[in-house]
Amino acid sequence: MTGTPLANQRVLITGASSGIGAGMAAGFAEAGAAVLVNHHGQAHEAAAVVRQIIERGGRAAEAEGDVSRPADIKAIFDAATQHFGGVDILVANAGIQKDAAFTEITLEEWRAALDVDLTGAFLCAQEAVRRFRRQGLDPSRSKALGKVLFTSSVHQEIPWAGHANYAAAKGGVKMLMETMAQELAPEKIRVNAIAPGAIQTSINQAAWGTPAARRRLLKLIPYGRIGQPQDVADAAVWLASDAADYVVGATLFVDGGMSLYSNFAHGG
Repeated sequence: MTGTPLANQRVLITGASSGIGAGMAAGFAEAGAAVLVNHHGQAHEAAAVVRQIIERGGRAAEAEGDVSRPADIKAIFDAATQHFGGVDILVANAGIQKDAAFTEITLEEWRAALDVDLTGAFLCAQEAVRRFRRQGLDPSRSKALGKVLFTSSVHQEIPWAGHANYAAAKGGVKMLMETMAQELAPEKIRVNAIAPGAIQTSINQAAWGTPAARRRLLKLIPYGRIGQPQDVADAAVWLASDAADYVVGATLFVDGGMSLYSNFAHGG
C-alpha cells in the first residue's frame, strides 16, 4: 500500500520483536500508525525494531510482557495508553511452537502452545475490546470503534503432522475470531485474521536454509516463491485500514497458494 492509511491510529502488536511481528511493526509504522512493540524476553530485539521505526520518522515504543498472563496484558495495554493515549488496533501475533510427534507431546508442551497461541490471543482480544468501548468512537481516527487482527496460519486449515498442539491452537483461533466478529460487529468492532503460509524468517530457517530444503518447500507453494514478512505486513495493513471497513470475520490467506493443497495439482 502507499500513503498513510493508518494515520492517527495506534496499534499494539504482540510478539513484534522478530519475524512476522517485526515486519508488521515496520509496515504499520510506514502506514502512519504509532506502534507499540510487545516482546517477551527480547528487549534488545524489540529496541532495535523501535529504533528503526523512529529513524524512519515513525512513532514507536516497546513493552515487555507474557501474553498468557492477564496482569502482563494489562500492563502492555497501559503502556500503549501511556505512550500514545490508547489503542485502536490490536494485532494478536505472539505465538510459539513446541513440536513433537503426537504421542511424544508432553502435557507441558501442549499447554505451552495453547497458552500463548490461543489463550494469549483470547486474553489480548478481550482486553482490547474492553478498551475500545471505554475510548469510544473517534471518526478522526477510523470508521470502526476498534479493530482486532489475529495472526493465524495456513494450519488452521491444513493438518500438520508433528505439530498437533500448534494446529489445534490455530484451529481454535479461527473459531475465536469468527465468533468474536459475529458478536462484536454491531458495535462497529471489526475482527479478522491473517493466515501466513511459508514466510522466510529466522525461526523457520531449517525449512529454507539449504538448497535441498528450499526445493522441498517450494513444491508446496504454487506461486513458486517463499513469502517475506513484508507480504504479511502489506495484507495486515489493508485489513486494519478503513479501505477494508466492510471486511468482518474473514481470514486472509497470505500463502502463495499453499492452502490450495498443491500436492493435488496434478490429479492427486
